[in-house]
Amino acid sequence: MIHLNQVSFGYSKRNKLFENLSLKLEPGHIYGLLGKNGAGKSSLLRNMVGLLFPREGQIEVAGYEPRKRQPAFLQDVFFIPEEIYLPSVTVEKYLEMLAPFYPKFDEKQFRGYIAELDIPHGNKLTGMSYGQKKKVLIAFALATNTRVLIMDEPTNGLDIPSKSQFRKLVSSALDKDRLILISTHQVRDLDNLIDAIIILEDSKIMIRHSLEAVSERLYFGILPSIEYDDRVLYSEPSLRGYKAVFENSLQEESRVDLEHLFNAVIENPARISQIFAH
Repeated sequence: MIHLNQVSFGYSKRNKLFENLSLKLEPGHIYGLLGKNGAGKSSLLRNMVGLLFPREGQIEVAGYEPRKRQPAFLQDVFFIPEEIYLPSVTVEKYLEMLAPFYPKFDEKQFRGYIAELDIPHGNKLTGMSYGQKKKVLIAFALATNTRVLIMDEPTNGLDIPSKSQFRKLVSSALDKDRLILISTHQVRDLDNLIDAIIILEDSKIMIRHSLEAVSERLYFGILPSIEYDDRVLYSEPSLRGYKAVFENSLQEESRVDLEHLFNAVIENPARISQIFAH
């Protein structure tokens, strides 16, 4: 569904944000894309939707080359950027203007999302709070039923109850033919939502695995002490000892902690690469 082959991109020839990036993402999954600020997450997403173009390599999304921006591509891919700009119209007018561009748009679905997210109908979009604008766009994006839905920092501006609603609505919108990719630095917002993780670090993809595969190779648990324990990839003190990430040599079951996984990748990239290389 999304295939990157040896893709390189930078805003200048000398400074490349990422180089020789290869990646395959398949439908039926909700992927989380993590990386430090400045790692190139937003630029990578914009390359996928044809708003930026790779300097080298090929990108294919839903069978199309994004840079060509063909109508058939545009009606089957929806992108929510980090910074959103909405016109000075009501929700009804917005629907009337944009829904016709998406053949699989479901108005009943959209109105259900609007009600669930408690968005006022009569107000102009520009008169809404940033969080309400985000919710309108999320509701519209889900109702387009595009095969590819890409979201950059979608939970920015949402309060805690709205983040919970977001997770519920996104998970219910997934089907076997749809691919959802969410980039965020608010790692906790992806808990209980994604089933696969991509971590971009130092111009490379360090991890591109299902959470099931991560839990097979890494263990997330509590250790009474971390002194002289060379298994530990990342740890932080807690009331009961140390929350730690270490290689799952005993094949024990544990729940993946996304924040600790990300920190383990940042602190021990070489060992993480080794663990996930085979």
